Amino acid sequence: MLKEKISAFIEQVQAIEGVAACALVSRDGIIAGKHFDRDLNEPWFGALSATILASAESVGSIIHAKSLGSVTIRAENSSVIIMGAGENFLIAAIISDIAEPTRVHALMLEVAQ
Repeated sequence: MLKEKISAFIEQVQAIEGVAACALVSRDGIIAGKHFDRDLNEPWFGALSATILASAESVGSIIHAKSLGSVTIRAENSSVIIMGAGENFLIAAIISDIAEPTRVHALMLEVAQ
């Protein structure tokens, strides 16, 4: 049952136009579900995604921001969006260079809630 729910969640994120790859990651950095379009070091991707989001949340706390529940990393040919998905998980997605990151972020937020 849980495996099917995770797969359905990944399918929802993957269905967003512009999402090239994505993972559902525990706050500890363990990948629970994934769809990758490229070869990458999955354990490191999960661990670093969790670390980046936790760091952003810590910065938010330090500066008394209401919420820094997501991080966008922009590169020349792609972007990475990492956002919280409940108390125990986060979504990490690699966005293609043709996508509009702001639109993809909004659609991912709908799925994450």
